Amino acid sequence: MQVDLPLKIIGHGRYLPKRVVSNAEVEALCGLSAGWVERRNGVRERRWVTDETSSFMSAEAAREALDEAKLKPDQLDLIINTSGTGEQAIPDTGSLIQRQLGLGKSGIPAMTVHNTCLSFISGMDVAANFLQNGRYKNILIASADVASCGINPKEPESATLVGDAAAAVIVTRPEPGDKSMIHNAHLRTYGEGAYLTAIMGGGSARHPRFANHNPEDDLFHMDGPAVLRMVREFAGDFLEELYPGLSKSLVDIDVVVPHQASKVGLMMLERFGWPHEKIMSTLETLGNCVAASIPSTLYQAVRDGNIQRGQKVLIAGTGAGLSIGGMVITY
Repeated sequence: MQVDLPLKIIGHGRYLPKRVVSNAEVEALCGLSAGWVERRNGVRERRWVTDETSSFMSAEAAREALDEAKLKPDQLDLIINTSGTGEQAIPDTGSLIQRQLGLGKSGIPAMTVHNTCLSFISGMDVAANFLQNGRYKNILIASADVASCGINPKEPESATLVGDAAAAVIVTRPEPGDKSMIHNAHLRTYGEGAYLTAIMGGGSARHPRFANHNPEDDLFHMDGPAVLRMVREFAGDFLEELYPGLSKSLVDIDVVVPHQASKVGLMMLERFGWPHEKIMSTLETLGNCVAASIPSTLYQAVRDGNIQRGQKVLIAGTGAGLSIGGMVITY
């Protein structure tokens, strides 16, 4: 779906927890044989927090992004938290990021755009519309996920896959003549798959104060094979709606930055005729970092020189819901 919205990324930042968790550690936790994780999930190691919080990690990533953009924190006009997991139920994590940045009395608006693993893409879309109408100039989009706290060792497919990370970008309206923009953006949600990926607890339906509360409701659940079946059913049509021709080739797109869903999920992208070398991956060293996966991988691709100014980039993925989302940008 063509949108042609002005947006330029002028700063990138990332924060990775210091604790590196090996496959041997998670294999012991889940009672698995040596080598199971890398064979099944393609992950060699991941990061898990020790005492870091989501807002702390977002703020650390934001500081790096602000430095690259040559901006001070008080030059921000809007903070958008795009994390798949909140730090707490109330207040909104956006306000906690603002406070971590030393802006607690600034009045700079802060909010959350939440769409699980697709939150960063949705946040970019929202930010571009704000830039289009001139309401804000410098916008921070930050994703941080602490997924390790909710893993269920009884579900090793997901428990061994997830990692913790944070990444942030500063976006602004490009100057006249600058080709940076969002060309196409699209989102589809299929609620039939709502409970295939879920944390049932933590809300009003299964509150921990209820007498019949089951602690396992507070842990992450995912039926990976069922999710993949749904994605295969809808992905081809979705890609054609997003950018005609994508279901058969990359058309004129230079680089793909996908959500790091799983080894099988990344391999599935090559079925559409997308060359392996153009698909960026951090799965092996970071695992699936929920919403932080896409901006963390984007950060790595830019830092490694795999994405250059003026190139056309596809950012895409799936999320709980079940949702499929993507956008095509000129970086």
